[in-house]
Amino acid sequence: METQPHQDFFEDGDLTALVCVEERMLQSVVVDQLKELGYKIHNGLFGEDVQVKMRTHAYDVIVVDENFGGFDIESNPVLREINEIPLNQRRKQYVVVIGPGMVTNNYMQAFVHSADLVCSFSDLPNLRVVLRRGVMQHKQFYARLLECLQTAGMA
Repeated sequence: METQPHQDFFEDGDLTALVCVEERMLQSVVVDQLKELGYKIHNGLFGEDVQVKMRTHAYDVIVVDENFGGFDIESNPVLREINEIPLNQRRKQYVVVIGPGMVTNNYMQAFVHSADLVCSFSDLPNLRVVLRRGVMQHKQFYARLLECLQTAGMA
């Protein structure tokens, strides 16, 4: 099944998300839950499209299917691109990897894949709750560091 094109218009101050999920039913679940949290959405249509979008906009949340584009998780071009994001930008983003091989809230699995959260397909109906909590913890974790970097003129 193909990705449904979904491109909200972003304005300054909007919460933004990039959804890299090709299977329509899963994509719909993810998009609906992100919209309930107030995010404006762009869908990644294919690898090069995602690369261009990530280089032109610093999304607040990026959701990636572990097999996006037909790749396995080790060769996933979106996850590779995320690893190339400068740290000062990456600290402000929250990356979620979803897939059948993921164990929801497994921090070690998230760490291995350079993500902030992993979520099993079977837990996608609960993504909104898990994501809200994770984003809040992420902001709390980095708040002091970002404040120090700002004071030092490095952010």
